[in-house]
Amino acid sequence: MSFVRSHVLVCGGTGCTASDSPKVIAEFEKQFAEFKLSDEVRVIKTGCFGLCALGPIVVVYPEGTFYSSIKVEDVKEIVSEHILKGRLVERLLYKEAGAEGHTHSLNDTQFYKKQKRIALRGCGVINPEEIDEAIAYDGYRALATCLTEKSREEVIQIVTASGLRGRGGAGFPTGMKWKFAAAAEDPVKYVCCNADEGDPGAFMDRSVLEGNPHSVIEAMEIAAYAIGAAQGYIYIRAEYPIAVQRLKIAIDQAKEYGFLGKNIFGTDFSFDLEIRLGAGAFVCGEETALLASIEGHRGEPRPRPPFPAVKGLFGKPTLLNNVETYANIPWIINNGAEAFAAIGTEKSKGTKVFALGGKITNTGLVEIPMGTTLREIVEEIGGGIPNGKKFKAAQTGGPSGGCIPLSLIDTPLDYENMASIGSIIGSGGLIVMDEDNCMVDIAKFFLGFTTDESCGKCSPCRIGTKRMHDILEKITVGKGTMEDIALLEELCTHIKENALCGLGQTAPNPILSTLKHFRHEYEAHVIDKRCPAGICKDLLQYKILPEKCAGCTACSRVCPANAITGEVKNPHVIDQAKCIKCGTCVQKCKFEAIIKE
Repeated sequence: MSFVRSHVLVCGGTGCTASDSPKVIAEFEKQFAEFKLSDEVRVIKTGCFGLCALGPIVVVYPEGTFYSSIKVEDVKEIVSEHILKGRLVERLLYKEAGAEGHTHSLNDTQFYKKQKRIALRGCGVINPEEIDEAIAYDGYRALATCLTEKSREEVIQIVTASGLRGRGGAGFPTGMKWKFAAAAEDPVKYVCCNADEGDPGAFMDRSVLEGNPHSVIEAMEIAAYAIGAAQGYIYIRAEYPIAVQRLKIAIDQAKEYGFLGKNIFGTDFSFDLEIRLGAGAFVCGEETALLASIEGHRGEPRPRPPFPAVKGLFGKPTLLNNVETYANIPWIINNGAEAFAAIGTEKSKGTKVFALGGKITNTGLVEIPMGTTLREIVEEIGGGIPNGKKFKAAQTGGPSGGCIPLSLIDTPLDYENMASIGSIIGSGGLIVMDEDNCMVDIAKFFLGFTTDESCGKCSPCRIGTKRMHDILEKITVGKGTMEDIALLEELCTHIKENALCGLGQTAPNPILSTLKHFRHEYEAHVIDKRCPAGICKDLLQYKILPEKCAGCTACSRVCPANAITGEVKNPHVIDQAKCIKCGTCVQKCKFEAIIKE
């Protein structure tokens, strides 16, 4: 066997794949062959490193040198200079905002310094399509420990003592859920995984499955052992082709190694696992709708009780957790409940993965201890707001969550604190907004999403969300009244109290939180017929300042509606009746003579 002196890790997650990382990987392999390095250096396709804004990312070991935004044409230089001569390619190293020099290691970036990877362990480190690499990274060790050294009751006790709560949104204690399922007396039970990640901007679960699918498979087996189940299902949306493919590979490899199937590790425990593809219905993230979909029925929620732990899939006791919840389990077994409970806050233990997006410098995937403040995430991990803009709000929890304003930016992110300010952690979407965002428009966006995704089974959600969206539309076009705002609040209360499932019950949250913290923006739309952020087109005007206009005609030449007139070298004017408010004129004006008000 030849000695491998260096490994080149290239992100193979969805984001970097979209930025041509497969071509980068192919080019590395080509260059290694041309330089006769194929026996000495290997390229490894990994999962997400987290810093998605800089993809494709390449990390060269053993040095750990971090190269960002790599293009195919950069590969030959990395191979000829770094791999062959040991000289770093300075121009491709990451230069962090405010730093004097380049950052040579991912772990030295502000993005990583406050993170602690538990659920994301292995992502960006191992090749998710090679089970041997998963094993080298402690894969299936926790399962072996449980099957050979722990009773079912002891496993549940460890999960309970860790304080792990469900990472899918509700935050229900995981150990308690496992205990309920274990107590059910039916001999046939099921273990299911919710990988139907549907929040706009969320990609936490997808990244776990793309980067280390074996962690979830192992955890589901541990759960099945604990509650007495022999069959499991992973429900994942079909829009995640890379995650689906890697799951299939991981399941096949686990079966080949004897880690999945009959008499695992020579014990009397047997467990099989199948994948079920979802068609992209957001409501199927709700547990009873998900189970109905696995059964082949329309994805609609069912009244509870009975809860799935008593009567779930095919009418049998069923344990259902989401991807991130499961991903924590092997770490807890290997490191102990006390180690996990020592992280986070008194009632919110461990870490939480967030998909950080929106108006933020460092978009990507972060895993931080519970209790980390929003300010730390935005200003330190996220690198602040780009283009000199000011932070305005952050939306957590997706369509089911709420907006956190600047005045609450020091709020610790955990279940209790989020609930106290009218928001939720949810599954982990975190969208940052700056001063150019209209909060009424934000509420309308999320209401539009939930209206489209409502299954229609109950009238509070089917009719109520549509009615609320219509009112928001009326306000954003300048036809709203103060009575409309009062009606919005009344509808919010009614829908929260009467909708059948979590989708409808939490649909009013974006409205309630924006009304609470940004009521003045609603009133500006209604009373002044003005959008303070200049987003709602029906409430804004573009005007040319005569004292600044040079009469260059650049604006009139690009106006698609021919709404701008004027003589050369003389101030121009905009016909408001013709203006479609596209903003093209502002982009072309070199004299800053056109304003939006």
